[in-house]
Amino acid sequence: MTSSIWPSGGRHLWPSGETSAVQSHARGHLVYAAGGVLAVHTERGTSIVPADRVAWTPAGFTHSHRAHGDTDMRIVFLPPSLARLVPDRPAVFLASGLAREVLLALTGPRDSDDAAPRHSRSARSRLLRVLVDELREAPEQPLHLPEPRDDRLRAIARILRETPAENASLAELGRTIGASTRTLSRLFRAELGMTFYEWRTQLRVYHALVLLADGHDTTRTAHACGWANPSGFIAAFTDIVGTTPGRYRAGRRTTAR
Repeated sequence: MTSSIWPSGGRHLWPSGETSAVQSHARGHLVYAAGGVLAVHTERGTSIVPADRVAWTPAGFTHSHRAHGDTDMRIVFLPPSLARLVPDRPAVFLASGLAREVLLALTGPRDSDDAAPRHSRSARSRLLRVLVDELREAPEQPLHLPEPRDDRLRAIARILRETPAENASLAELGRTIGASTRTLSRLFRAELGMTFYEWRTQLRVYHALVLLADGHDTTRTAHACGWANPSGFIAAFTDIVGTTPGRYRAGRRTTAR
């Protein structure tokens, strides 16, 4: 692992599986994976940050990071004057080409040494403003999986995280943990803002991003995540990530170069 931190941001070169300590910061920060895939864990849930996405963690949120695949993680802290322009909760944004180039400029090019980027204060302020403007125009991505608080939902979440290919219905899972389908359906909507099946699909797609980052092909990934055939997986993956698994893998390899 190689890490460089400076007051305005930083860069971590992490092997697959590397995790950060649980921490919080006085300033909100953006993280971007120039290579690999990042998972950002907060008390609100987990954000998956594949190529061409940027994750935002507001100030004061306890969080940790995990690398999936060899990961080139970039960090940019935002001053309060700009942080107030983005959500006050964790979020994931699509990174435009301009946003990616600004992120790389603020944290050093891919082939640089560990020295902090050299920008005057005024130049850095202008770059940060461009970056925030780009993110405000970008669509927010459905790549934040909310964390359940109710013990019954936590029990279901634990089962599905350990075995993402599990195809048990909500009624069957309810019998396992001792709760009715009606109660569980109400809790999913009230706590997480989505149905059980929407939540499970997002969880499976998150797991698929990790497997694809580790080099698995589309068919193997589909079966490992609970899809009986690759076409259903490709449709669900494309709906959430915005591109097919094959294009995503090809783009990730290109981005990592």
